[in-house]
Amino acid sequence: MPAALTTVADMTRAGLAPAADTPALDRVAADFKIRLSAEMHRAIADPDDAIARQFVPNPAELLIRAEELADPIGDAPHSPTPGLTHRYPDRVILHATHTCEVYCRFCFRREVVGEDGPLADGDLTAALDYIAATPAIWEVILTGGDPMSLSPRRLRALLARLDAIPHVQVVRFHTRVPVVAPERITDDLIDALSIRPTVWVAIHTNHAQELTDGAEGALTRLSRAGIPMVSQTVLLKGINDSADTLAALFRALIRHRVKPYYLHHGDLARGTGHFRTSIAEGQAIMRALQGRLSGICLPTYVLDIPGGFGKAPIGPTYAVPDGDGWQITDYNGQTHRYG
Repeated sequence: MPAALTTVADMTRAGLAPAADTPALDRVAADFKIRLSAEMHRAIADPDDAIARQFVPNPAELLIRAEELADPIGDAPHSPTPGLTHRYPDRVILHATHTCEVYCRFCFRREVVGEDGPLADGDLTAALDYIAATPAIWEVILTGGDPMSLSPRRLRALLARLDAIPHVQVVRFHTRVPVVAPERITDDLIDALSIRPTVWVAIHTNHAQELTDGAEGALTRLSRAGIPMVSQTVLLKGINDSADTLAALFRALIRHRVKPYYLHHGDLARGTGHFRTSIAEGQAIMRALQGRLSGICLPTYVLDIPGGFGKAPIGPTYAVPDGDGWQITDYNGQTHRYG
């Protein structure tokens, strides 16, 4: 298996970053980790394509806008113990590791990923003790970093501890691994997911080009094991900000038994302004997809409100009050009186 690319020099040697950009990219790399998996490297067709733009560092990352934040979705204010975020009453996020198989240039946790590896044993015990002492917690979301970058042995041990907490009914993985490092989806890893709480897997993928033969094989192995899957996609300028591009991705996911779940508006992470669209542009894209795609292909367009106030649906509106009734807009843009 070829090695991942983890430095500016690796990117330059691979022809993905111009040598003239090296001084600027070294400054980027000093703050934000670099890693491009072998699978995604092979999938790049052009140094400026949809995959390269997601993972190859860019001097534009040095532009930090006034509104951008080190913790754009507000993990810290809702962290009762290190490695745990409790924002919603019935679910928590457990940051099982800070390590990923790839480091997305737009990541909202780009300030913290890539450093410490798995959550320290003492912090993990404190997080699990908090979960066990909080009966309202119905779901535990494993994220990081990427929890599937952990070994099957570590995952099996962690899941066994969650299995021992009776009120935890669902464990959800947020991961890029099945797409960017599909070789990690082994029989041993799948066996580790066979626990009493129902396991769901949320696949992070942003473009159909990412769904290589290897990725399709990994998704097939997960679905054949009976593991339900949803997807999360970030709306990214110059990568997937068109109805045609997203339609191709969402249809491909459904073909592989992955339900499109969220389309995220770009977060206010530092140095990511060149990726963000406007909300109006995102709403226009969602309006173009409505009716054009089967309902099972459509995700919910959401904004994670800065400061830790949670996600809000921000899709287009189709119903407007009109006196004692409503004006309803159909997918062709025509309006109809109702009520």
